[in-house]
Amino acid sequence: MAEHMDPEEFRRAGHAVVDWIADYWATLGQRPVTSQDPPGALAAALPAGPTAHGEPVAALLADLDALVAPRLTHWQHPGFFGYFPANTSGPSVLGDLVSSGLGVQGMLWASAPACTELETVMLDWLAGLLGLPERFRSTGPGGGVIQDSASSATLVATLAALHRASGGRWRQVGVDRHYRAYTSTEGHSSIEKAARIAGLGRDGVRMVAADPQTLAMDPDALRAAIRADVAAGDVPAIVVATIGTTSTTAVDPVPQIGAICAEYGVWLHVDAAYAGAAAVCPELRWSHAGLEYADSYCFDPHKWLLTGFDCDAFWVADSAELVEALTVLPEFLRNAASDSGAVVDYRDWQVPLGRRFRALKLWFVLRWYGVEGLRAHVRSHVALADRFAARVRADDRFVLAAPHPFSLVCFRLAAGDDEASAGLLERVNATGRVFLTHTRVAGRFTLRLAIGSPLTTQAHVDDAWELVASAAG
Repeated sequence: MAEHMDPEEFRRAGHAVVDWIADYWATLGQRPVTSQDPPGALAAALPAGPTAHGEPVAALLADLDALVAPRLTHWQHPGFFGYFPANTSGPSVLGDLVSSGLGVQGMLWASAPACTELETVMLDWLAGLLGLPERFRSTGPGGGVIQDSASSATLVATLAALHRASGGRWRQVGVDRHYRAYTSTEGHSSIEKAARIAGLGRDGVRMVAADPQTLAMDPDALRAAIRADVAAGDVPAIVVATIGTTSTTAVDPVPQIGAICAEYGVWLHVDAAYAGAAAVCPELRWSHAGLEYADSYCFDPHKWLLTGFDCDAFWVADSAELVEALTVLPEFLRNAASDSGAVVDYRDWQVPLGRRFRALKLWFVLRWYGVEGLRAHVRSHVALADRFAARVRADDRFVLAAPHPFSLVCFRLAAGDDEASAGLLERVNATGRVFLTHTRVAGRFTLRLAIGSPLTTQAHVDDAWELVASAAG
């Protein structure tokens, strides 16, 4: 029987694993971005079950090289331009390693005091870094917490909004009337999912028209939808505005939306999952105008701020309201610190009870890069997107399909039908040198190039353009 790994064995194995990761990063540019193997290839290559006796780490690393790595989509590849980025970095990986090694469970302050307190401080640091309103800081009535994703943040905001809209009845009787959620037609799919989980159903979500030019939510259409629901006896509960929509990075007009929410007493949640990171740069904080109206706000450091998945930063303006909506306190969790009211128990700020020590990787990243390092990272990608967009604009075979305020460029062929642009995307991705994805803008098939990897340089973006240009014929 294999024995537990002792500290010295762990030290040796750990060096080998870190070396493997470093070699992986060093060779990423030489690998195809995506696997060309058919579905089921890895499953077919694995044995039918585990070995009867333990194997050395060297055997695991050999199989990583031979079986797993060749069948990945390499999200850290310098030619990965698909979806939105899911950055990681050396400091983040090291912070995650320490978190795993400590193995603490941060459900309560009492269960891991430093886990809770470091998270509170890191969210305050981030709030300052992004220039968020003071009411989101832990020094006032609000505060921040790390969720696993913006999807969870939207769900938590929806539950808190239902609690408020029901006057507290929701905790006892559930969804007892027709509550409504509102978002743009460009809003993320997680908004509908949150509404369905919360019991509102798909019909409980009002999809508000977007401006055809900016692709941002139309405030007049939002007001009309809320008025119509109120007149029908329905209860507007939450509006989700987006800073940086998934398809095109459109920015909803939060000042106007916020004023409408304030007028009708509706919870305003602002989803800045991708584009929130841009606010580390003062010149890009225009995108966050109107946040003083927000009841909650989130962004994903795991997208564009060099912190590995999963790490969503979520703030509320009134933490007591959130805790009241979500808290459940069985006897086995009671303790003197919680009863004193002097500590934060983050179990009351999320759906699950248990929680990892995610703040460590954020702490490592913020301390390694510093404010100016993070700003340089974001600015370099915005400049690269501008460079790619300029090449698109200068070639009359292509058109830009949407504004590009951050590091995403949406474009398509100027002539031909959707099949022509779809064929172009397929040819470009088939090279294995880059990976782009698509969306639809005004009903038209549109290519998306999202810059985010810390390994991506001007040479990689220029190579992507040359591939696109040559594949267009």
